[in-house]
Order: sequence, then structure tokens, then C-alpha cells
Amino acid sequence: MLIKPKKLQPGDKIATVSPSWGGAGEPALRWRYEQGVKRLEEVFRLKVIPMPNSLKGGDYLYKHPQARAEDLMTAFKDKSIRGIIANIGGEDSIRLLPYIDFNVIRENPKILMGYSDVTISHLFCYKGGISSFYGPAILTDFAENVDMDPYTVEMVNRTLFSNDVIGEIQPANHWTSEHLEWIEENKNRRRTTKKNLGYEVLQGSGVARGRLIGGCIEVLEFAKGTEIWPEKKYWENSILFFETSEEKPEPHLIKYWLRNYAAQGILQKTNGIIFGKPQDEKYYDEYKEVIQIVMKENDLVDLPVLYNLNFGHTEPKCILPYGALAEINCNKRTFTILESGVE
Repeated sequence: MLIKPKKLQPGDKIATVSPSWGGAGEPALRWRYEQGVKRLEEVFRLKVIPMPNSLKGGDYLYKHPQARAEDLMTAFKDKSIRGIIANIGGEDSIRLLPYIDFNVIRENPKILMGYSDVTISHLFCYKGGISSFYGPAILTDFAENVDMDPYTVEMVNRTLFSNDVIGEIQPANHWTSEHLEWIEENKNRRRTTKKNLGYEVLQGSGVARGRLIGGCIEVLEFAKGTEIWPEKKYWENSILFFETSEEKPEPHLIKYWLRNYAAQGILQKTNGIIFGKPQDEKYYDEYKEVIQIVMKENDLVDLPVLYNLNFGHTEPKCILPYGALAEINCNKRTFTILESGVE
């Protein structure tokens, strides 16, 4: 069982970190970071503290993975900080691994949230024995043009500010992957949204329960075979969650990666799988096809698989707490988190 961090309350201090790309510190994007911070302060009444290296820009942070790791360790060690939110993802936070002290994480459980390449930081927490949160980031969801999506706001409040059972995660009514350039001229321009069709049951029946584990499927590839790859016992009786990045990997890659999960015995150990909506719904049907191919290859056609959930590289987002007990109900096409994410 992973240790749950304490819930957030108005007035709590939050650290912002750049464990991957350092874009938040680029002069041209600083306004975007400030906008995300303003939402944390005004919508959630939190106090925001950027970690010392987090705003030093993309070039510096690319060249100094140790500085990024130091920020994470500083945020965990600081007793006055109650939560840590990533500015954005990227592609190389696996380079932080040599500089991470898992005892520091274990001894200082607190909320850590982000998605995409932040999957690696979630695996640091997993290795340290604490639950973290696959969810919104500063430059994307918190800094959304005009205002935050109400669906995301509700999910933050339900998951991080309350120790009640999180409950059923309804599909968002709408979604967007529209790319509007991050320039101040677009600050007051809303992105175009599309009607969301809800969850799809790809296969399986009845009800499946298990503990949440997963992340961005491309980023998980970086971790395989390293010391942060979860031990076999953690995949047993799990609910796997996978989503794809803005790179929109071709369907055959999803097939290859899932075959590896089968070769490791992970697909055979899990109780069910949820897949996030692909960005722009690119390869929406093709992904479904290759998922079903791999399941058939491994005689897993009865394994519950729920598709098109609102987490990952589209907005708005729900939040998935690692290690939390979750439920897929194939008959009702529902996804529910059966416990609180925080203490």
C-alpha cells in the first residue's frame, strides 16, 4: 500500500517544479507560468513558491538534470510545502534518476502532480512508497486561456482538497486538443471544444477492481528495466492506465509496447485497463484495433478495457491517484475511484 499524502487546504504552500522541459522559465512563456500561478492563488487560494532552478529556462535545465532533481528533493524536504505541481512535461526526466534520494520522498509524503514525462517523477514517488497524482500541469490546465475548465477545477477540489471517497469520474461533456500558440495575444481567446462521446467498453463484462498504476505509455518505455520500474507484485490486481502524448505515436508502436507488457506477464496480472483519449483523437480507431489484437494474441479477450477517458494530453482532465482502488463497470460504462486520494 502506498502512503497517501495529507489533503490540501486554502493557504497551503505549493512548490512549482520543472522536472523535464524548462519552458516555464523562458522569457516568451513567463506570462503563461504567471497565469497558471494566478489560478492556483485565486481559484484554490494556495501560496505558490517556484523552486530555485525551475525558472532558469530550457537550455540551462536541459544541461543540468541534477538541478532539476535538486528542486524535487528541496520541495520534498521543505516541511512548509504541502504539495508539488509540475510546470509541464517534456522528454528526458529519466536523466534525474541518479540524483534522486528515495528516502527523502518516503520520509516526506506530500502531493505531487503532473502528467506526460512527469510519469517518471510519479515512478520516483512509487519507488519511495507514496501515492502521487496523474493530473493537470501549470502551463497547460492551470494556465488555460480565459479561465480554467470547470471539470478540471472540480477534479482538483474533489481529489486534492477532500479526504472523502472520490467516487464516479463522469466523462467530460466536451474536450479540446486545439493548439493555440502560447503568445499573450491569444490570452483571451478560448480554444474550440468538441462534444465528448463518453467512455467506450472495448472488451470485457461485469465489474473489475484494482489499484491504479500507469502513465504516459511512451514515457513508461524509458523506465523499463531501471530501478524505478515497479516490482511484479505491484501489477497484480491492478487497474492499468495508459495515455499517449502529443507525439501521437503510430498504432504499431502501441502494439509493440503492449506486447512487452504481455511478455512481462503484466497484462495477465492486471484486473483491467483504462485508456485516455488520444490528442486530437488521432488514431482513435486504430489504437482500439491494436489493443484488441494484443488482447486476442494473449487470450485476454475478457479483460475489461475502458477507452476514451479524460486524462492525459487533452483538456479537461480528471486526476488519477497512484495506488488508489478503482473500479471499471463494463455494464454501466463507468469508472469510479473507490477511496480518497489524500488523508
